[in-house]
Amino acid sequence: MAEKKADAIPDDIQAMSFEQAMHELEEIVQAMERGDAGLDEAIDRYTRGAQLKRHCEAKLKEAKARVEKITVGADGGVSAEDADLG
Repeated sequence: MAEKKADAIPDDIQAMSFEQAMHELEEIVQAMERGDAGLDEAIDRYTRGAQLKRHCEAKLKEAKARVEKITVGADGGVSAEDADLG
């Protein structure tokens, strides 16, 4: 099923690192907590915050998939397997 345009993560967010996205998300949360925006701006901030959150979740999922646990077998052989981080 095609992703709705409103649900799409903008290119500028997709280009962000996890840390950059988290920083902007934190700024949005702080601004919303202060209540220093009108309704339309608050809705826009909420929408961007939701997009940033989805991007961060995707980055974490990617990182988890790349993490491996190194194990040493009884014979002294070394192998790698997916880490159980969940």
